[in-house]
Amino acid sequence: MKVLWTDGSASPNPGPGGWAVIEDGKPVRLGRKDNTTNIVMEGYAMIAAIEYAGEESCEIHSDSQFWINVLTKWAPTWKANDWQKRGGKIQNLDIVKKLYELYCGHKVKLVFVYGHKGTEMNELADKWANKARKGITPDNL
Repeated sequence: MKVLWTDGSASPNPGPGGWAVIEDGKPVRLGRKDNTTNIVMEGYAMIAAIEYAGEESCEIHSDSQFWINVLTKWAPTWKANDWQKRGGKIQNLDIVKKLYELYCGHKVKLVFVYGHKGTEMNELADKWANKARKGITPDNL
């Protein structure tokens, strides 16, 4: 089983953003976007983690309670209701749909971790998400 750590960053929020997927203390996937939000970058990181794991089962550690709730609590109902929710539009629906499809089609265990509490791999994911936001990769350090 792959054990992956994800994080996303935008600064200012909204503004330039980056995301990271960490495995065994190293970044395995990084990305950036010029004008985005923290929530979007967290979603991209989870998408990248599941795609990186491929057919192998994975455990994704994330400090995004929002995306964990989307996948485990809200998206099943939204999908059953033809991607509608009470109270208005589903924000970032394209990301929600893609991430939920990946989540349902793969062996994924989600683990919530509190951000910025000294958890080593979570801090490393945050560090690399911020580097990615600035366009820094392991190749150009």
